Amino acid sequence: MIKKHEIGLEEIKGIRIGQAENTDAGTGCTVFLSEHGMAAGLDVRGGGPASRESELLNPLAAAQVIHGIVLAGGSAFGLNAADGVMQYLEERGIGFDVGLPIKVPLVCQSDLFDLTVGNPYVRPDKEMGYAACVNSENGGNYRDGNYGAGCGATVGKFAGMEYCMKSGIGSYAVQIGELQIAAVVAVNALGDIFDWKTGEKIAGLLKEDRRTFRDTEEMMCADTRAVENKFTGNTTIGVVITNAEFDKARLCKIAGMVHDGYARSIRPVHTSADGDSIYAVSVGNISADMDLTGSVAAEVMSEAIIRAVKSAKSAYGFPAAEDL
Repeated sequence: MIKKHEIGLEEIKGIRIGQAENTDAGTGCTVFLSEHGMAAGLDVRGGGPASRESELLNPLAAAQVIHGIVLAGGSAFGLNAADGVMQYLEERGIGFDVGLPIKVPLVCQSDLFDLTVGNPYVRPDKEMGYAACVNSENGGNYRDGNYGAGCGATVGKFAGMEYCMKSGIGSYAVQIGELQIAAVVAVNALGDIFDWKTGEKIAGLLKEDRRTFRDTEEMMCADTRAVENKFTGNTTIGVVITNAEFDKARLCKIAGMVHDGYARSIRPVHTSADGDSIYAVSVGNISADMDLTGSVAAEVMSEAIIRAVKSAKSAYGFPAAEDL
């Protein structure tokens, strides 16, 4: 029987990952680059996404591959980071051939809301996006924790920022035979975070002592009236990477299956105050079953969520899981 085992994120070839952040301002970005293009799908389940070029990943759209994905903070303001990625790729002749001396890079982006963490007037921009691309060279600089898109990530915000916790970005990767599957996720949820295997809460809404937990769903049940603004400082955004060969229609299906990983680990999830989004990308030519890949990828995503929370360090006045 073939068993799955953990591998390093760097063992998956055909994609480069780089990060840049402004630690003082509490924001950053994480880029995923493919020089030869990568098939990609997207599934958005949250009600408040901040995104760019999402329609490229509609199976009816003409383009079959893209060249970059950006995960960033800054909410809609941070979408400028993709301009730096576009510049970096254009300078290297990477992009869609339009019959001109230039090529057009295809870059998608999703952002989380971190404007309430550090300096709301400093957001990921063109320069930061370009810097993250440079940092992807020579093996990249990816790290779990308070880096890249996870720099200003927090969780458990139903009662406001006074009672939330610091989160970050996390990764996990496995191999089954030749099949490789990885996930990278910036966890910035309205809800609470759980270990999907044990059900133990590991981060989320804090009590007044800021040392013990309250239950977000129970707190929501205390008043069933409609709440128009659920402190919209949220959104969990992630990328699943596989060396299996799938077209973007199948990758959209896999991305949808991976949302099970969010649902196992975050409660509540996919709310109107979140912009929860998952990209799935193919960077290899291994033959693999789509349903197996999606099912395993959901588990890998749940493990990456745990890493994002447990790798985070306290910052900006918010305690991290390791402090409790």
